[in-house]
Amino acid sequence: MPPLNFHHLHYFWAVAKEGSLTRAANRLHVSQSALSTQVRQLEQQIGRPLFVRQARSMQMTEAGRLALSYAETIFASGAELMAVLQQGRSPARQVLRIGAVATLSRNFQENLCKPLLLREDVELVLQSGSLQELLTRLRVHTLDLILSNRRVVGTADDPWRCRRIARQPVSLVGKPRPKRRAFRYPDELAEVPLLLPSRDSDIRAGFDVTCAQLGIRYRLRAEVDDMALLRLLARDSDSVALVPTVVVQDELRSGRLTEYCVVPDLFENFYAITVQRRFAPPLLKTLLERSEAEVLGAPA
Repeated sequence: MPPLNFHHLHYFWAVAKEGSLTRAANRLHVSQSALSTQVRQLEQQIGRPLFVRQARSMQMTEAGRLALSYAETIFASGAELMAVLQQGRSPARQVLRIGAVATLSRNFQENLCKPLLLREDVELVLQSGSLQELLTRLRVHTLDLILSNRRVVGTADDPWRCRRIARQPVSLVGKPRPKRRAFRYPDELAEVPLLLPSRDSDIRAGFDVTCAQLGIRYRLRAEVDDMALLRLLARDSDSVALVPTVVVQDELRSGRLTEYCVVPDLFENFYAITVQRRFAPPLLKTLLERSEAEVLGAPA
């Protein structure tokens, strides 16, 4: 295979960033036809189309998005090399791109990323979305890591690597009660208004099974698919919320909320999902070596 033509790659990168042949040609001070020819030559060398050409725009294919992620790294490294050799500057900051399922606890995400947030040489790119959206980005290496509360299984086509990094019991929490009024589980489940995760949540499914087995019909005040909103509703209402305590760690520490009880045999699992690749970002090791207690916000 002939070596990659970096001149062609730079032209592709410009078109991908601008989203238009016209704007990229103006930026590079070349004709549109010359620019189009260079991109087509790169596509021929790679053996795959990088763009779907439309009337007024260039939409990247999956191969194009993958090529762009590598091009970004290559040209960032080139700029770093010039800065180090010509100006004696220290190397540019490392970048780590993390996606998190939109319903995942924000506290858990912050706890996990905290060591990197304190480093001057690290830039974090944090994104949220559905698990399927994030897996699509991970597949083409526009993400380095996904944080999820659901496990995925790798296949020959999608070689996901999924490891559980934390597991926490699920609790019922609410505003402080008079000292002599301890929460009576499970009897009081039918008496208090409940804030529950949405029905597609694993912990909601497990809770519903438990209630059905106990013959309990609970009072549903609200079901919420966003743990951040569930945290606010628990804090600002008289309802009882079903959550892993990491979700409300700050409120528990301040005393605004209290843990009424741990629900037996009900857990929230937290997973780190990566994709098999030859060169994994070194920063991943820093994150994934953190202890379960640290990422769940256990007091020191």
